Amino acid sequence: MEENIQSKENKMGVMPVNRLLITMSLPMVISMLVQALYNIVDSVFVAQINEAALTAVSMAFPIQNLMIAVAAGTGTGVNALLSKSLGEKNKRMVDDTANMGVFLAICSYAVFAIIGIFLSRIYFAAQISDAQIIEYGDEYMSVICLFSFGLFGQIITERLLQATGRTIFTMFTQGIGAIINIILDPILIFGLLGLPAMGVTGAAAATVIGQIIAAILGFVCNAVYNHDITLSIKGIFTIDTTVISKVYRVGIPSIIMQSITSVMTFSLNKILAEFSSTAVAVFGVYYKLNSFIFMPVFGMNNGLVPILSYNYGARKPDRIKKTIKLGMKYAVAIMIFGLLLFELFPSGLLGIFDASQEMLSIGCVALRIIASSFVFAGVAIICSTVFQAIGNPLHSLIMSVCRQLLVIVPVAWLLSLSGRLELVWLAFPIAEFVSVAMSIFFMKKTIRHLDEMA
Repeated sequence: MEENIQSKENKMGVMPVNRLLITMSLPMVISMLVQALYNIVDSVFVAQINEAALTAVSMAFPIQNLMIAVAAGTGTGVNALLSKSLGEKNKRMVDDTANMGVFLAICSYAVFAIIGIFLSRIYFAAQISDAQIIEYGDEYMSVICLFSFGLFGQIITERLLQATGRTIFTMFTQGIGAIINIILDPILIFGLLGLPAMGVTGAAAATVIGQIIAAILGFVCNAVYNHDITLSIKGIFTIDTTVISKVYRVGIPSIIMQSITSVMTFSLNKILAEFSSTAVAVFGVYYKLNSFIFMPVFGMNNGLVPILSYNYGARKPDRIKKTIKLGMKYAVAIMIFGLLLFELFPSGLLGIFDASQEMLSIGCVALRIIASSFVFAGVAIICSTVFQAIGNPLHSLIMSVCRQLLVIVPVAWLLSLSGRLELVWLAFPIAEFVSVAMSIFFMKKTIRHLDEMA
């Protein structure tokens, strides 16, 4: 196996860049679109229970996002180190990284299972006083956390496949998991096919069942088709602190960056709750809708990371620069589409969620204001991915902290003092402008570093 890695160059180092980026990213973009679709469908069915249920699921988002942040951040560190090791033809480090990635996923699940058991009701009571919303939220979050081993297993197995260039399998695992979720949602929520109606608990159950099945498929695909890595029980539980530290050198900034979104969302929920619970629901619906625009960009990012890391390890700066330029063009194109969609059809988008007249009144204004920042966001996302992939995660961390903690939350709070809800949404375009300015500054430094490598 080692001889095979040494003698044969991985496609990430030789395939034409545009073709490579499309080949690596398209399966992930498709799977992310399916993922975004099931996120929307999930809330569409929950909204049919009542607005309180939709608000509760919206308020659970920061915890769900925190789980994804830990899983995806760890996966980003594993992805970058594994791809870099492939580029360096270091088979032992490839296997050690893969096994430690699975071990870290197990540890992460244990933490969130405890949170789900003991802290879910406390979490909702800290945000709102409505007893019905708290009850719905407790039901939903308890299930999501207690059975989150599916989420952590799914994400780590997908990152192992992405790191070795086998993104077609991640489209399969994500797609199957999402489709199962979509099918089970109405069955479990409303009690179809003779099953009892479970309400928001059914929505949570549908989600975790889809994730568990996707995780099982992910392990099977790695075992059968991913010949660049070797997973073993002994390897998973032989703790290698050197590998773990290298994984988290990239992973921790990524975790913090994504976790900051949870802090930001939690804080904004509290600010918006001072206006009305409907404003909180609108914010939650916005995140469901924006995932349909942002998820394809994140899917492309998952294709970018191994390409950039591999060629950085192989010392091929020209391929890195071409990849960055193409990624930027595709991201901006996607964001322009999202901008037009949100500006032209906000009422239609909100109508998908059985929006009341009050929700339409608040939501149309919110979607149009926030969407004005989409193009800036696309540029910043690609820059952040580049920094993580080639070993400058601190740049990404600084950008994220400034955007979400030092700009969005304080600006939103200051604007809320005016008593005008529509002004609160302006915090988003203001924050994205700051973020893209910082991105350009850090990217210039990165390009100079690549020029020196040549």
